Amino acid sequence: MLDHERVIALDNDARDAGVRAGMRRGGVLTLAPDAKLHDRDELREQQAISDVATALMQFSPQVAIAEEQTVLVDVSASLRLFGGIRAIHRAIRKSLAAFGFTVRTSVAPTGQGAWLMSRYRGGQRLSIRSFERQLSVLPALLVPETRRFADWFNGLGCSSVADLRRLPRAGLKKRCGTALLDTLDRAVGEAPELFEWVQTPPSFNARLELPDRVEHAEAVLFAARRLLVQLTGWLASKQLAVTRFTVELEHERGRAALAPTAVEIALAEPTWHEEHLTRLLKERLGRIELVAAVIAVRLAVNDVEGAEPPSDTLFPEPGGNAEDHNRLMELLIARLGPENVLRAAPVADHRPEVIANWVPVTSDVKGCALPGDQPRPSWLLETPVQLMTRQHRPFYGSPLRTVSPGERVEAGWWDGELVTRDYFVAEADDHTCYWIYRERVGSRDEEDPRWFLHGLFG
Repeated sequence: MLDHERVIALDNDARDAGVRAGMRRGGVLTLAPDAKLHDRDELREQQAISDVATALMQFSPQVAIAEEQTVLVDVSASLRLFGGIRAIHRAIRKSLAAFGFTVRTSVAPTGQGAWLMSRYRGGQRLSIRSFERQLSVLPALLVPETRRFADWFNGLGCSSVADLRRLPRAGLKKRCGTALLDTLDRAVGEAPELFEWVQTPPSFNARLELPDRVEHAEAVLFAARRLLVQLTGWLASKQLAVTRFTVELEHERGRAALAPTAVEIALAEPTWHEEHLTRLLKERLGRIELVAAVIAVRLAVNDVEGAEPPSDTLFPEPGGNAEDHNRLMELLIARLGPENVLRAAPVADHRPEVIANWVPVTSDVKGCALPGDQPRPSWLLETPVQLMTRQHRPFYGSPLRTVSPGERVEAGWWDGELVTRDYFVAEADDHTCYWIYRERVGSRDEEDPRWFLHGLFG
């Protein structure tokens, strides 16, 4: 159960001036003329509670918005998944930290009981027996249905929930109605609790106004993370995983209004993990130069897929699974740009410099099989380096000796780039291996053949 509490922020100067919670505007300004007062916006409060409820759906699909800015979450079916009540309690508080709200949480066997305990002693985690003891000592006026009859209960000396439960039910029903008895019965589990669970929309499109103008894209991350936490809850409730989403940075309005700056993120592997999405967005925002200050952030989901269960492989791969590899690629693309993260897509040709074709990892271009069965290095020099010869042997730091049979390449006559070479794997004195070739010499050439370094072996 989460209780979003409305907090009146008073700094030390305001307290020293005599300002107290509950004072009227005129009295506050009289005591502290420089005080900043903000009117309550009930519409924004309701939207904030709705956003919190959506975010908490990553822990359970059974989330309800209760009275007095309260969100109830039934986590009984999620305990094993998250590792117990303590672990899920920590995870909930960690997620809510992205919203910047003051919250009080409590755990109890019943929703009504958790609501009452959070109002009085936030942070309680109670068993059934301890819950009954703690519930009995709660103030009677903590129950909303008793507040209309506060004077009557005070006159009776009824100050706790235990005192309420000792009163004759027939008389209490006649004086206060059935609502009070129903609340007490639901709190102790003697009556069923019926909740109207939150229903998420079919698509996700959320917007958040910033409290102030933001000049740097990295500073937008805090607000964007709140939207990502909401997105995580929405995906969990729909059992979906996102593959592409867009974050729009809205700029100041006016005559010279600018179009929003759109940041589109495509994922190689569908995911619903907030940490991974936040890391990708952080890298992308770090590479953006804003054309104007940002006043609002919008997050919209473009493409989703059905969420797949985690791998049930008994012996996981020692180097990580395919999902780990795809997440690494996504992080590198976000940090370096798609044009700087490449993969090999060999071209059907015998010339090594033509075969070595590299495309972005997100490209759909497919490569072909490499020709021949001789070893070839992964690291090919862009321009071959001519080697010196000593005693008719190629020299590169030390004399090189060939350790493989020759691979003859004679191709390119069809496009005017003829090459005639014999390739070898050569070994230096320090046992480093190189890929070298010798130019074939025609009968009219009288000079010695030339050697070139073309590749390096790891």
